[in-house]
Amino acid sequence: MYRYFAIYKPFGMLSQFTVEGGNTSLASIDFKFPQDVYPVGRLDSDSEGLLLLTNDKKVNHRLLEPTYKHKRKYLVQVEGEISAEATKVLEAGMELNDKGKTYRTLPAKAKVIPEPALPERTPPVRFRKNVPTSWVEISISEGKNRQVRKMTAAAGFPTLRLIRIEIEDLRLSKQENGWVEELKKLDFYSRLKINQ
Repeated sequence: MYRYFAIYKPFGMLSQFTVEGGNTSLASIDFKFPQDVYPVGRLDSDSEGLLLLTNDKKVNHRLLEPTYKHKRKYLVQVEGEISAEATKVLEAGMELNDKGKTYRTLPAKAKVIPEPALPERTPPVRFRKNVPTSWVEISISEGKNRQVRKMTAAAGFPTLRLIRIEIEDLRLSKQENGWVEELKKLDFYSRLKINQ
C-alpha cells in the first residue's frame, strides 16, 4: 500500500534514515514511518522545511525529473538589507557553477518579505550587531545542488537560513520542527500537480 507524508525537517537533520557524521536523521522524528518509505529528493542538513516521503516510486521520478519543472518556494534569511535591484537579479536567471560546470538558472520569482513566524532554530543564526539581515521569498522551478544559496551569494546577499515551505501547491499545515502530516494519494498527487 502506498503511503504519502510531508514533514518539517529541522536544521541539522539529514534527509535520510541512517545516521552519518554526527548529524541526526529522519529516524529521530517521533513518528513510526513504514520501513519502505524514503525521502523524495533532499534538503541539505543546513536547510529546513518541507520534505516529502513515500514508497510510491512514480512520485520520485515525477518530482525529480528536471523536464517537469516543479515549483519550489523558499523563505531565505540573508546577510544585509536585500534590495529590489537584487531581487530582479535573482529573478532574471544567473550564471552559477555546479560540480565544475557553469549553467544558467531559469527565471525565478523573488520578493522581499517581513520576518516570518518560524520555529526556533538550534543553534540560532549568528547575530552580528553591525550587519543587518533581511528576508526574501524565492520560487524556483529547478533544483540544482545548493542553488538558492548560490543565487543569493551571487547577488551579494549570502544565505543565513533557508526554509522550503512549498512544492507546487503542497504546503505543510503546520511549520514546526519534526511535524509529520500524512496525506491521501489523491490529495498528494493533486497538490503536487502529478497526473495519476
